[in-house]
Amino acid sequence: MRQRDRETADSWYEATREYRVDAPRPEGDLAADVVVIGGGLTGSAAALCLAEKGVSVTLLESRHYGWGASGRSGGQIIAGYSCDPRVLEKLVGQDTARELWDHSLAALDFTRDRIRRHDIRCDLTQGYYHVGVKPRHARELAEWAEHLDKVYGYGVLEYHEGAAARAMVNSPLYSAVVSDPGSGHLHPLNYSVGLSLAAQAAGAKLYQDAHVEAVHSRGGEYEVQLAGAKIRCGQVIYGCNAYIGDLQRDLRRTIMPVGTCIIATEPLGERVAESLIAGNAAVSDTSHVLDYYRLTRDHRLLFGGRVTTRGLEPKRVAVSLAGRLARAFPQIAGAPVAHAWGGYVAITRNRAPHIGQLADGGYYAQGFSGQGMALAGYAGSLLADAVTGDTSRLDCFRRIPHRPFPGGSALHTPSLMAAMAWHRLLDCR
Repeated sequence: MRQRDRETADSWYEATREYRVDAPRPEGDLAADVVVIGGGLTGSAAALCLAEKGVSVTLLESRHYGWGASGRSGGQIIAGYSCDPRVLEKLVGQDTARELWDHSLAALDFTRDRIRRHDIRCDLTQGYYHVGVKPRHARELAEWAEHLDKVYGYGVLEYHEGAAARAMVNSPLYSAVVSDPGSGHLHPLNYSVGLSLAAQAAGAKLYQDAHVEAVHSRGGEYEVQLAGAKIRCGQVIYGCNAYIGDLQRDLRRTIMPVGTCIIATEPLGERVAESLIAGNAAVSDTSHVLDYYRLTRDHRLLFGGRVTTRGLEPKRVAVSLAGRLARAFPQIAGAPVAHAWGGYVAITRNRAPHIGQLADGGYYAQGFSGQGMALAGYAGSLLADAVTGDTSRLDCFRRIPHRPFPGGSALHTPSLMAAMAWHRLLDCR
């Protein structure tokens, strides 16, 4: 196996992966119409869609395919965005907010379509529950569901409280549940690597262990510089997200990499697992520092959350997550934890995705703020269209205003610590 590290070494996804990509390191002088940097969902989907259009495309992954957030997340595919639709309405107006909502539904369709079209074995499952912890959350959930119905025509949501809510998520913690049959969950590593393999089969050239050192723009063309190789191309797509580093500093300034971890219990048995969450739905709560979880095909509870600012040490964070799991489901308190892993996701200041075009012409998608499992791949398809001359689906995303985080990268960690402390205070209200 190629490079691995402590972030992913104990992942349940790694233990149950179906696919691997066989790809060399790039060497020498190469050429392509388009170079896509980043082999996660955005990059793989962009490369796949470009290759299907007959474009000569090279896809570069700095480590191995599936290594980043695309292969280690909670695996939830959810309608909407990480920010409330009413936030988007204030940012871009009602008409553009409606376009953006429709794109979020199209992202779910894109995900399901690519899974079927390329026969990707990734445990695709329908069903999602949004749960409220406090009485005020119940009111907020009811208002949210009503707003999506009346303003966006999303009438599939159902609000439940009391015994009805407890029958759906068997926890004493929650005051209300909104069910969304249009959303769901999947095995993110198998889906992400499955997309990479589909791109390769369609004709994209894939390289791994391909760390990009610099991108130079000269007269409408680009030179992508790597250790031991350079690639000349007519267009560049950045799909690096939380791992952009100093490769593109304008992009780096508008996101903050945030560490988050997940644990998976030992198998609970089918009867116990089914008694926790009805219908095998994915679940996340309404807290500012939220918990999210779901069952796996072998009847484990996969439980994530707890933003960390002190570096990723999944084994340490696992203790905290196990305590939160026991708080949500006291009936399985003490269930052994079999796997603990983590990684970085990228958040924006407004929690809306940051998708568009740079001043030098390159395209990018980043900052999905924890809700990119469907959106990231869909964004790759938008960028593929834009590269080949159709920016119609991209335009509304470019209207979302994004501001850099204050203080630059040096203040990212203290800023995040202060923000998390404030959000934990809000959760205590």
